[in-house]
Amino acid sequence: MIRALALLFLCQLAGETAARALGLPVPGPVLGLVLLAAGLAAAARYGGPTSATIDGTDLGKTANALLGILGILFVPAGAGIIRQLEILQQHGLALLTALAGSTLITLVVTVWVFILVSRLVNREGAE
Repeated sequence: MIRALALLFLCQLAGETAARALGLPVPGPVLGLVLLAAGLAAAARYGGPTSATIDGTDLGKTANALLGILGILFVPAGAGIIRQLEILQQHGLALLTALAGSTLITLVVTVWVFILVSRLVNREGAE
């Protein structure tokens, strides 16, 4: 379990370092996850665990344990929101409008991209 945690933290550190050093607009933990996925894909090609067998490894068990307590990790953020209730009361409607609007825009853009990619894939398949 310690080795698995060390691997997860090492990938996160590498991603954070790359994001900051290169000035990328992607969060470091996301890059770390990409590095971890690439490493696991490379390991699977050379006899390492595959996506079907990763749950039985230390890394799989550790990741599943972390996912099991994921809700607890949001408690500090919730406490921070509670500490800012005055701001929420003053700007709550604007925040709610921005949240609903950005969610709606994201959904519409996602549908458009899906339709565009579907048409491109169908067009290539017809050729």
